[in-house]
Amino acid sequence: MKETNERNPLYPIFLRMDKLKVLIVGGGFVACEKLHFILKSSPNANLTVMSPEIRPEILELFSTTEHQISLIHQPFDPTVLPNFDIVIAATNIKELNFEVYHTAKEAGLIVNVADTPDLCDFYMGSIVTRGNLKVAISTNGKSPTFAKRFRELLEDVLPEEIDDLLHQLKAVRDGLEMDFEEKVEYLNDLTKSLVDRPINS
Repeated sequence: MKETNERNPLYPIFLRMDKLKVLIVGGGFVACEKLHFILKSSPNANLTVMSPEIRPEILELFSTTEHQISLIHQPFDPTVLPNFDIVIAATNIKELNFEVYHTAKEAGLIVNVADTPDLCDFYMGSIVTRGNLKVAISTNGKSPTFAKRFRELLEDVLPEEIDDLLHQLKAVRDGLEMDFEEKVEYLNDLTKSLVDRPINS
């Protein structure tokens, strides 16, 4: 196997999606997929779908859910961009996706263009959630299929009860009467003992 010094240069962040406004341009299958992906991880996300035609699945989500979803039944209109923080171009028209990208960048927004890595400021990687624990997985676009399989592996390995452990660790941290440096050292030692043994032992 060829050796490589290549490293994934992406910097992962966890966004407060209830504090950001996301515009999804497109109302077809790709837009529906993006919508479900975001809501699965961040059910409190503030989302708007803009398209002259919108799939029934999206309409059903809009009418039967507690999620923060808005619909704009019209073609892409750049004048709405100042109302948003993030734009996802998810149409099946390549030229329209390019238009969305360029106008959104001119407006100073961060953009994801479906299936076009070169026009993405961020990627939507595989995610594992166990209560308050969330793990994001990226292959830097090299193999989304591997990311999916690795997610499945983590889902099998990480027990649902791990959230109980996180609550216990928070209680320990909140009860420590130490300065910051001492807290960090104590919690480092405490959590090191947890990962030095099998997680389900």
